[in-house]
Amino acid sequence: MSIRVVVVQRRMTHYRVAFFEELRSQLQGKGIELTVAYGQVTTAEEEKDDSADIVWGVKLKTKYYLNGRICFQPLKEIVKNTDLLVITLENKLICNIWHQFFKKNYKIILWGHGANLQGDSVSYREKFKKILVRKADWWFVYTAMGIPIIKNAGYPENRVKVLNNSIDTESMQRMMAVACAPQSKVIKEQIEIFGNNVAIYVGSLYEEKRIEFMLEAAVKIREKISDFELIVVGAGSHIGVVKNYCVKYKWIKYLGVKKNQEKINLISLAKVMLNPGAVGLGVLDSFVCQVPLATTDCGLHGPEIVYLENHVNGLMSKNSLPEYV
Repeated sequence: MSIRVVVVQRRMTHYRVAFFEELRSQLQGKGIELTVAYGQVTTAEEEKDDSADIVWGVKLKTKYYLNGRICFQPLKEIVKNTDLLVITLENKLICNIWHQFFKKNYKIILWGHGANLQGDSVSYREKFKKILVRKADWWFVYTAMGIPIIKNAGYPENRVKVLNNSIDTESMQRMMAVACAPQSKVIKEQIEIFGNNVAIYVGSLYEEKRIEFMLEAAVKIREKISDFELIVVGAGSHIGVVKNYCVKYKWIKYLGVKKNQEKINLISLAKVMLNPGAVGLGVLDSFVCQVPLATTDCGLHGPEIVYLENHVNGLMSKNSLPEYV
């Protein structure tokens, strides 16, 4: 009789698919049956254009209330005959919280940060989350940054496992290997990039990424380096801000969402990656493509920021425009 594990995600992103495919393959060899269940995105998340589907996954009928502050995903059927339920810790996920308090014949693993890293640590929301942290049989934290958060909430450290959150870097390495110089020359001509000092931003375009700060920094850098040019790749609520800068400054190029080989080809054109706001898994793009990431100590970063060592494999300036420039 096989062990049945159910992993629930609020939504599925394209960069998670390879992980779940590999996880399923490895677990099958150990007699463990994996089910991945996930829901639909919010209206705001549709603008990011980073969603995906898993052919063998289970889609949950997801409903959002109060402008996305409450998310309802029915789990009653999916947990039947389940041995282990892996869920994320978010106050908005009311069905997850229900199963934390009223679970039956299965164990629960919580997967995440242990807190809202951009939130107010003394708010009622974060105080409630500290209670939720303890309602689990085991913990998966994204990086070592999560250990003191979980421990300070009163959860035993010996039941916490650090995952070192990542994406499929092997396929990225293969794509980087074919991003050759002749091809780069053609791409630069196509997008009308003429200088040698090229920077790139790759990621979602929203408030926490500090897009306008980055664009203002680019303008200041251009004053110092005459052939400086910036490529912006991604989508989100701040597309309009980027496009306005592109109209005013022809050396800023907005190319929309790019994935896989197209994305890697563009990163290979750059000498530096810019992201003065929230840094997450994008730091791995920097490492694999060997294009250093420049960020700030803005306090908005995801747990993956622990991978960046200042002046070793990337740069982190003080949180001011002159310092960043």
